[in-house]
Amino acid sequence: MVSITCKSLDYYLNLKYPFSLYPEDRGMYSIMIPELSGCMSQGKSIKEAVQNIDKARRYWITRAWDSGNEIPIPIGPNLN
Repeated sequence: MVSITCKSLDYYLNLKYPFSLYPEDRGMYSIMIPELSGCMSQGKSIKEAVQNIDKARRYWITRAWDSGNEIPIPIGPNLN
C-alpha cells in the first residue's frame, strides 16, 4: 500500500478510488472501495449505491485524516 500523509485533506478527498459493485437479493447493490479498509455501502439502485459510497469515502478519509492515520493513494490511473 502506498501512503503519504503530507498532503491536505482536500487533496485526499479529491482522489478517485476504484470501487467494486455487487448486485444483491431483492434488487439491492453492495459497493466497496477495496483500498479503504471497511469502506462500503449499499443502495437500491446503482446510482444510489455510487452516491452512498462517495459519502462513505468522504467520511472514511476525513476520519483517517482527523485521527492522523495514513490514507492510501489509489493504485493505477487517477483520472481527476
